Amino acid sequence: MRSSLLALSIALLPTAAFAGAKCEPHPKSEWIPEAEAKARLEAQYEVRKFKIDGSCYEIYGKNKEGKKVEIYFDTKTLAIVKAEIEK
Repeated sequence: MRSSLLALSIALLPTAAFAGAKCEPHPKSEWIPEAEAKARLEAQYEVRKFKIDGSCYEIYGKNKEGKKVEIYFDTKTLAIVKAEIEK
C-alpha cells in the first residue's frame, strides 16, 4: 500500500518539476566564465534572463526569428543540451 501511495504522489507532481536538462557536470575550472558565456549567447539571442541551473547555463529570451526560447547550454562548450522554442 505504501508503494501505491508513493506512485500516486509522484504521478500527481507538476510536470514543471521535470522540465530541466541533464547537462554533463564539469569542474568549475573548465566552465566558460559566466560573463563570457552570457556575452556570447547575447550575440545570438535576445536574452531576458540568464542563469545557472545545476550544471547548465540557461537562458530565457527570443531567437533571431522573434520566437520565445528556453535553452540549456553545456557550461564547458555552450553546446545546446535542451531547447524549447515557441511554435
